[in-house]
Amino acid sequence: MYICQNFILYKMSNELNEQELLRRNKLEEITKMGIDAYPAPLFEINATAKSILDGFTEEKAEDYKNISIAGRVMSVRDMGKACFVSLQDSTGRIQLYIRRDDICPGEDKNIFDLLFKKHTDIGDIVGITGYVFKTKVGETSIHATSFTMLSKSLKPLPIVKRDEQGNAFDEVTDPEFRYRQRYVDLIINPTVKDTFTKRTKMMNTIRDFYNEKGYLEVDTPVLQAIPGGASARPFVTHHNTLDIPMYLRIANELYLKRLIVGGFDGVYEFSRNFRNEGMDRTHNPEFTVMELYVAYKDYNWMMDITEELIEKIALDLNGTTQVQVGENTIDFKRPFKRVTMFDSIKEFTGIDISGMDEAQLRDVCKKLHIEVADNIGKGKLIDEIFGAKCEGNYIQPTFITDYPVEMSPLTKKHRSKPGLVERFELMVNGKELANAYSELNDPIDQRERFEEQAKLMERGDDEAMFIDQDFLRALEYGMPPTAGIGIGIDRLAMIMTNSPSIQDVLFFPQMRPEKTEVHEEN
Repeated sequence: MYICQNFILYKMSNELNEQELLRRNKLEEITKMGIDAYPAPLFEINATAKSILDGFTEEKAEDYKNISIAGRVMSVRDMGKACFVSLQDSTGRIQLYIRRDDICPGEDKNIFDLLFKKHTDIGDIVGITGYVFKTKVGETSIHATSFTMLSKSLKPLPIVKRDEQGNAFDEVTDPEFRYRQRYVDLIINPTVKDTFTKRTKMMNTIRDFYNEKGYLEVDTPVLQAIPGGASARPFVTHHNTLDIPMYLRIANELYLKRLIVGGFDGVYEFSRNFRNEGMDRTHNPEFTVMELYVAYKDYNWMMDITEELIEKIALDLNGTTQVQVGENTIDFKRPFKRVTMFDSIKEFTGIDISGMDEAQLRDVCKKLHIEVADNIGKGKLIDEIFGAKCEGNYIQPTFITDYPVEMSPLTKKHRSKPGLVERFELMVNGKELANAYSELNDPIDQRERFEEQAKLMERGDDEAMFIDQDFLRALEYGMPPTAGIGIGIDRLAMIMTNSPSIQDVLFFPQMRPEKTEVHEEN
């Protein structure tokens, strides 16, 4: 792997390096010249790099006579009394032609050498006015007539290292640097911005899709007295005023169901959730899930509408239902394949686990060389078998349906298959992308399921669900038959942008704190 020179710093230093000292000296010098390197007045912009490059023709040159643009200096080619500069704004890069006689008329020509050639660095943010033209080689450029320093950059941008063949690379590739200093990553790597633009477009597609169907976007609490709605280890904090422990939400499910009880027919939320668990390529402790709940529907209906939504997202983002993810071409054209969980386990292990008790399931795990903890119950044992032997085989979108009741404490029992519940998970590229139920609305059954979870907690399962008495009270007022789903936004973004790690689709993923380097004096 090639890396970038002089910038992979795993320790934060209190000392300035030579280049940083030089830039601070330049700042002092231009300040003495009476030039404010961080001016307060508004710089009016009437064009962007993209609008100029897309729209300019020599026939339309008159429309581009008074251009005002701002951005970051990314390269400078010194031609003596003139120079060519690459300017980068939020839409892309464009070439500037800056000539001393144009921006420094009269007897102040030395300002060009002092301010621009001597004191302007790569990374500085500048404002330019001028007119658009085409160079002799046909490159659309801006002929500058004025130059304004808008923000002096005191840290140099990364210098790209050359490989053994002498080829220069245009992108920073070290993940440690990219994730920790995302602001620099966005400057250096143009494709990074495209990834996050697509993520936002994806979320807007989901919003538009649900809004058109009349569902209401809502907000529910992030700080919760009971960490309910999922089986996960929560983050714990303390509310000083109320003097009670509080939890960062692991899910928003139980609050959205309360709204269905309250009379809304359809509600959804983009929920920032927190689970105090492991980190890997597809897991981050802080993540985003979209959850939707619709009254008078079931999980079969939810499968149909989910197919429709995911297909639309692929088309909106990529113009096709086929999406390249690593070495796999995934097709989101409806309908998706549907397989029951027990059939899936039987297909990939040759073992029919239907009807097995906990002891028998432990024997199966042992036979399949799956290590499991002593304190987990039947539901998690089945989950471990499916995760180890089945999940990774589903590259194309597939609904895994009809889970054992022990795995799904918030799900309605199956209407025709005893011991199972009406639940599905959507598997794509070997990972779960969505989880959905026909929601359990029987308050007596729900209380019994919670009590079973409490027993698991007593056995030491720190991911078992708490009993939420207020949610049970809400169900006792009556919740209509309801379908619900949670879709992992981060994982969906990974797939739609062909990103190999969840950290690639999070602006600021969690990382270990940087260590401060202490320099002791003799």
